[in-house]
Amino acid sequence: MLESVGLKVRPEAPNVDERLLEAQVVGGVGSAHRAEIVARALALAKARAVAVRTPGMLVLGADQVGHDPAAPGRPFGKPSDPRDHLEQLRGLVGRPHELVTAWALVGPEEQEEVGVARATLWMRSDLGEAELAAYVATGEGSHCAGGYAVEGNGGFLFDRIDGDWNTVIGLPLFELLGALRRRGWRYGSGA
Repeated sequence: MLESVGLKVRPEAPNVDERLLEAQVVGGVGSAHRAEIVARALALAKARAVAVRTPGMLVLGADQVGHDPAAPGRPFGKPSDPRDHLEQLRGLVGRPHELVTAWALVGPEEQEEVGVARATLWMRSDLGEAELAAYVATGEGSHCAGGYAVEGNGGFLFDRIDGDWNTVIGLPLFELLGALRRRGWRYGSGA
């Protein structure tokens, strides 16, 4: 996605324990803002972890957390195992949920900027247990917030999406490009 708009990137795994960080972040946080706070904290932790290993570089971290607007105090991320995966999908059938996608830029002079974007997705109401189990068996959504990859086979799960497609698949690209432009990046600059 980043290369397609002219950015030179080098992917690097941040090696951040997402579940531990999430548990630390949500303690005592008001329920209406938990998904956003968790997504922001994870994106920033990932960017900081890589920035420590790559001094002088501008580092991007990103993460996504879902939540049910009817139960905003219970954000959900990636399923922990196939049983949790199936349970997450069952809980979303026939209902809207929101994906909160955060990005963080860190460096090179210890500058930090964090942004958040949201999208709402409506899962089909006519999904049966066999379809959900078959999807879980593919393993496709096991590493994704909500337990699905809407850009892949998981597209069949949904009736409607409101919001920017890039936000849904994991990075609010237009918002990020605006932040990079504020830092001086211009298309064709070689950066």
